[in-house]
Amino acid sequence: MDSAAVLFVDDEDHIRHAVKQGLELAGMAVECFERPEPILERLSRGFYGVVVSDIKMPRMDGKALLQRALEIDSALPVVLVTGHGDVPMAVEAMRAGAYDFIEKPFDTTHLAEVLARAIEKRRLVLENRALRDELGERTGLEAVLVGKSATMERLRQQVAAVAATDADALVIGETGSGKEVVARALHQFGPREAGPFVAVNCGALPAEIIESELFGHEAGAFTGATKRRIGKLEHASGGTVFLDEIESMPLDLQVKLLRVLEERSVVRLGSNASLPLDLRFVAATKLDLGQASQEGRFRADLHYRLNVVSLKVPSLRQRKEDMELLFHHLAREARARYRKEIPPVEPGELAALTAHDWPGNVRELRNAVDRFVLGLGALEPTPGGAPAAEGRPDGDFFGRMEDFEKSLLSQALTRNRGNLKATYEGLGLSRKTLYDKMQRHGLRREDFLPEADV
Repeated sequence: MDSAAVLFVDDEDHIRHAVKQGLELAGMAVECFERPEPILERLSRGFYGVVVSDIKMPRMDGKALLQRALEIDSALPVVLVTGHGDVPMAVEAMRAGAYDFIEKPFDTTHLAEVLARAIEKRRLVLENRALRDELGERTGLEAVLVGKSATMERLRQQVAAVAATDADALVIGETGSGKEVVARALHQFGPREAGPFVAVNCGALPAEIIESELFGHEAGAFTGATKRRIGKLEHASGGTVFLDEIESMPLDLQVKLLRVLEERSVVRLGSNASLPLDLRFVAATKLDLGQASQEGRFRADLHYRLNVVSLKVPSLRQRKEDMELLFHHLAREARARYRKEIPPVEPGELAALTAHDWPGNVRELRNAVDRFVLGLGALEPTPGGAPAAEGRPDGDFFGRMEDFEKSLLSQALTRNRGNLKATYEGLGLSRKTLYDKMQRHGLRREDFLPEADV
């Protein structure tokens, strides 16, 4: 984004000269005008900057300029300059939408501070609009698996390739990272879209009924089985079965599932008839099933059979450059779900979200966004506001600053895919400073390289 513009209008020449000189010393780009009309020609919904206007001027005064500016864009920041006797008028103007007002005589240092806050808010408005527009333009997989990071682009490519086939898949990722979203995408963008998508949480079903839930049973198969039951596998025929938390499935049942996977048929409990199945299986786990197999906690043969295709879902801390896009996506979902407008977001709130480690991943972020849209508090990771994963007390200022610095470096390295030159130039650091900081925080360039370059 280009440098912000400050458009200042006052009918007194000496005031224009003093303000221009003072704000330029503060590093701001200032244009001065004797009357408001030329300013209106510069304004648009894409204008990046702030308008500063004296209230009392001939022909068109500051209040009229404010009204015209807000008609162009209701989120344009307009700061009014007023004499002491015009304070009630300025307060009224703020109720009408002015960003702030400053009394004469004023210190340009104070004016610069007010304008810096207004410009930051304007920057956020424009970035949020751009992200909303980007979300609105996204279709297909981009609208389902939201993110512009390299890891998400790679995941979308993999999902698109696998969805077009009938191959079974194993989706691996941390709790809350979106494994079911990936499974549904495989179904939605594949040849089985018209068939059922049946989700089974293997960790939520009691061991004594999971076999009946999956395979079904005949009447009289066991005590309490008063009538025939169609199992979830049979019900899903023609579509996709999603086996979530597959690592929780009892070992004895894993043997029977392996037979179903190999023979593509099922036998209801209490029956001898084998029923053919036309299914795709997608399993999900948060564990390393290979290691679980070595430890005897998961059958190795079932792991090999499920692991025809592996899809790794990145954690949220591995793709923090997606944070703002995800926030707007989830906020729009919450708005539709709760029928409430999305409150304005302060710049520091999104920065706090980006600095958080998100141990609960997208699920945790969705909860934070839901609370925010419902008006239950500021946009923050936890009700207490402090990032839960930092593990530091509020008083540990320097420790938390270290955590924040490490987070910023990790984001930049991820965004630049391990390119050190792009990283230190983007952060405004020297090469040596970046190397020193990476060493201090235990960050290695190899960990941020694309998989093909490792």
